[in-house]
Formats: sequence, C-alpha cells, structure tokens
Amino acid sequence: MRDDTAIRAVLFDFGGVISSSPFEAFAHFEEAHGLPAGFIRKVNATNPDDNAWARLERSQIDLEAFGAQWAAESRELGHEIDGRRILEMLAGDIRPRMVAAVEACGRSYKTACLTNNFVSTERRLSEQVAEVYALFDAVLESRVLGVRKPDPRFYELACEALGVSPAQAVFLDDLGVNLKPARALGMHTIKVADPDAALRELGGILGLSFG
Repeated sequence: MRDDTAIRAVLFDFGGVISSSPFEAFAHFEEAHGLPAGFIRKVNATNPDDNAWARLERSQIDLEAFGAQWAAESRELGHEIDGRRILEMLAGDIRPRMVAAVEACGRSYKTACLTNNFVSTERRLSEQVAEVYALFDAVLESRVLGVRKPDPRFYELACEALGVSPAQAVFLDDLGVNLKPARALGMHTIKVADPDAALRELGGILGLSFG
C-alpha cells in the first residue's frame, strides 16, 4: 500500500536559503545611517499583506511607485528612506552547499524553488541564479503568480506543480512567518538560520547526507 505521507518533494526558498540573507546588509545600512536596529524589517513587517513590499512582489506596482510608497511607510515610522535604496541591498551570495543539496535532492525527490521576488527593468536574472533555477523541477515566483508567501495559495500552487500533497513535502525558509502557513497545510518545515544545521535537519528527514 502506498504511503501518502512519505516525502516526495523538497521545496526551497531562495533569498536567505539558497543565497545569503540581505538582513546583514540591512543592519550595515541602519548603522551607517543612524537608524534603529531592525528598522527596515519593521517597515516591511508593518501591514505585511498590503504594504509596498507586498504589492511590489505581486507585480501590483512598479519600482518608482514602490520607492515612493516605501518612503511614506518609513516616514510614518520615523525615518524616511526611498525604497529603491533598500532594493539595492537584496543581492546575496549563492551558497554552494545549498546548491549541492538541491542537486542531491533532485536525484531522488521532486524539487521546487518558492521565491518572493519582483520585476526589475534595471537588472536581468543573473547567469548564476538562472543556473540554480534550472536545477529545480518547478520555480514559483510571486511576481509571475501575483500571490506571495505567506499566502497559503502559494504553497498549494507549488504542490500542484509537483503533483504532491503538502504532507509529502519538506519546505526550507529563513522566515518563520513563511513557514507557519506551510506547516498548517501539513508540510514538514525547516527554518534556515544556520545553513549547516538546516542541512543536517533535512538530511535527517530524508535519510541523506549533505556533507
């Protein structure tokens, strides 16, 4: 008899999982400009379903409108910053061990990348990122779908794309707010704070070694 809860798919966030987190760059910017620690994340966490960040990642506003709206939101919290300056800090470094883990998972499991991102006329998808995307069976981008994490529909679409149920999937993300709805749907979830620890946890679930 087939086990409908056996793991069949591994889902990876991109920024903060496959690539390094932008939070370090945020912290440096805050320190350099005399802003309270965690200010940028506070702006992004205020009205999280309909703020400038959310609307940009659903392709509901362009970069210019984002810059102005984010500036207004940051001003309301005490420090005005053009949001376009924040976007410049998002590019992280690809983590080779995570890329190797995607490749290893892909030999036995279905894989998908679930990423909140945005359309930019100033940047093309880098060759390095494109090479990583090519490793996955499916890549789900908020800018294309018009829905973003942590909306449960995003995870449902990922499962539909891979032909699995949530209970058959493991999802890695660096943000607890994105993991909570995935877990509520029945997914196994791993929070990526220390990438090495996350890979050990994933290996324990899958019976694989990512040394």
